Amino acid sequence: MGKWASEQASKDAESPQVVEGVDEKELSLSDESSKDFVDTQLLDKAEGVAIQVISTRDDPELSVLTFRVLFLGVGLSAFSAVLSTIYTFKPQNATVSQLFCLIIAYVMGTAMAALPRHGAWRFINPGPFNIKEHTVIVIMASTASSVAVAMEVIAALDLFYDLRLNSAVAVFSIFATQMLGYGMAGMLRTLLVYPTYAFYPAYISVVNLLQSLHFDGSLNLKRRRFFWIVFAGIFFWEWIPQYAFPLLTAISVVCMVDNGRHDFVRNLFGAGSSNEGIGLLSFSTSWTLITQGTPLIWPLQTQINSFIGMGLGYIVLTAAYYSNVFNGRDIPFMSTSLFGADGQTYNQSAVIDSNYRVNQEALDTIGLPRYTTTYAISQLCYNLSLGSAFTYIVIWHWPELKTAFGGLRFLKSGHADIDDPHYKEMQKYPEVPQWVYAFLFFASLAVGIGCSYAGPHGTVLIPAWSIIFFTILSALIAVVLGFITATTGFNLATKYAIQIIAAFLHPGQPIPVMYANLFGNSTSFQTLLLLQDLKLGQYTKVPPRMTFAAQMAGSIIGSIFNYAMMKIIVNNNRAVLQDPIGTRVWSGWIIQQYNSASVAMGAFGKDLFSIGKPSGYWIIPFAMFIGLFLPIPFWIVWKLARPGSRLASAMKYVNVPIITLYIGWLPYSVNGQWWSCFVIGIFSQWWLRTRHPVWFVKYNYLLSAALDGGSQVILFILSFAVFGASGKAVEFPTWWGNPANVSVDRCKLTPG
Repeated sequence: MGKWASEQASKDAESPQVVEGVDEKELSLSDESSKDFVDTQLLDKAEGVAIQVISTRDDPELSVLTFRVLFLGVGLSAFSAVLSTIYTFKPQNATVSQLFCLIIAYVMGTAMAALPRHGAWRFINPGPFNIKEHTVIVIMASTASSVAVAMEVIAALDLFYDLRLNSAVAVFSIFATQMLGYGMAGMLRTLLVYPTYAFYPAYISVVNLLQSLHFDGSLNLKRRRFFWIVFAGIFFWEWIPQYAFPLLTAISVVCMVDNGRHDFVRNLFGAGSSNEGIGLLSFSTSWTLITQGTPLIWPLQTQINSFIGMGLGYIVLTAAYYSNVFNGRDIPFMSTSLFGADGQTYNQSAVIDSNYRVNQEALDTIGLPRYTTTYAISQLCYNLSLGSAFTYIVIWHWPELKTAFGGLRFLKSGHADIDDPHYKEMQKYPEVPQWVYAFLFFASLAVGIGCSYAGPHGTVLIPAWSIIFFTILSALIAVVLGFITATTGFNLATKYAIQIIAAFLHPGQPIPVMYANLFGNSTSFQTLLLLQDLKLGQYTKVPPRMTFAAQMAGSIIGSIFNYAMMKIIVNNNRAVLQDPIGTRVWSGWIIQQYNSASVAMGAFGKDLFSIGKPSGYWIIPFAMFIGLFLPIPFWIVWKLARPGSRLASAMKYVNVPIITLYIGWLPYSVNGQWWSCFVIGIFSQWWLRTRHPVWFVKYNYLLSAALDGGSQVILFILSFAVFGASGKAVEFPTWWGNPANVSVDRCKLTPG
């Protein structure tokens, strides 16, 4: 275990060793040959799955741009954009996975391939539905399904400021902030796409399923059968915990014994409803929730570090609340909303005037807002994580950074000299020139600046100089976040840090702070999305220019449908979305974060976050600087320890950014799934991977794909059929497993 941990943590960029006499392509179990051969030495490294599980096979003659691609790509982009927008307003932190898009595309693509091929039909059906067509459709749909931060900010303006942007301005704002990130991504391909160490763990299951569905061979027939059996099983199961028997989404023995009588039990063990509790010893049988922890996909190192952080979080969050840290003992344990001195929801409309600035007289009467203790701790931990990420990347991954950026190598066009088998297969295809990415970047920046000056009644949403500043900052952040995501599958949050910086640049102005998040956080997030899809294209051998075009198309379609569906949901559920707690069906907790930050940081930033102020919130922004030093002690011990010793391996195994982030991970949404994630993650990434590597390589990522796909399909059906996405919710009859006057896990009394 110690040796495995050391090798996994190193994640060096060297070419993996293969067994002498075995052809490189035979290392993949997607091929007919070498069906039971597994290079366990290669599999020991986290990035080894990219070589062991994924085939390097390519057929340059396969069609890429067909009528099927356009028809299904546009249709599924619109569909997934609508579904992801619905999820944004759900209490669960659910997303539309690429696996969901992949499955729908496969069913429809193979159906179209069954049409006649003679005469004019050949335009519609040029031949068998191939892996490259399939990948392009998936990239388009998954791009559209990624809800833009701009849409969430626009929703916050509507819900909490009664400020409604012109539809054209809104859509162009969404599109421009996405395109800025894509321009940045082009400059980072040498560092974060081409090498083996940049393997993006979450994408292994996507590629594994694509190759299983399209490559021939008896092994793949068995794997396809396995996939559809699991898919059907979870499809017919998932409606039970999600609708008929919701107790199964958060099974807590402690809560069932207490039955909602004690607040302490609810806060620590509750997990069944939005903002109920942090879910200690709560287990879930709903894969819709469990998949949020990606237990079958994330490398063991990532999962272990997240569990360590979460374990510390149970202690820190509970102790802080009951010790009255940040003076939050008299307000709810969990909420992302702001509260006043009276313990009620903060009356922001009274202190923000018609020009969206602070009304000092009203502020003197009402007082400053307050965060819940757990939300303040969470922001502090997120900033610790971000600060530590910069140091962590420099001290542990300096050779990779030096290789990529030395001599401004990342600015050069053409193919890089990188020893990766997948990348070598791609060198037959022309790359997108760097000037295209540069043009996209500057054009999007201009559009973004123009939209910021087109607010209602001549309102300037954010000045041009601020947009430029935060865009540059976002580019720097993208390098750090991209490296962590590429090697661990883990995404860090930057929005709190960006909002705090904006609060000091735009004091007393809540809306510019909210918009700074678009250009300082959203752009780096979109950078990661394009980098990941470029890697997906590299794995499946889609020409880079086609991958780029698919991303652009998906972004345009997604921008339009994100905005349209958001307006429908906000208009139909305004009161629930404004409520600080929400319901089991609808919740505005994601949107409320932007509003809370804009008011607390934008309107009152200096009063709340400066040193010496009564709130004590000054430590939240200062945590970024503290975080810079947190990885250093572990690195020093590693340097002093004997090479190869258990102590050295342990120090290199510790990922400080992940641990610190997960200390503050829990005070949001529902938390019934994390102990199930722990059990499944250990079973998959340790027991199966080390004790049954052949089964792991053949079926583990396929299992994840099937579970994600089946659960997302049924959740989509339930959202429109009974959860109210179509305008009217249909409640399941009350019974023991679906109680009326207590939360589903029996930990919180509810009105009724």
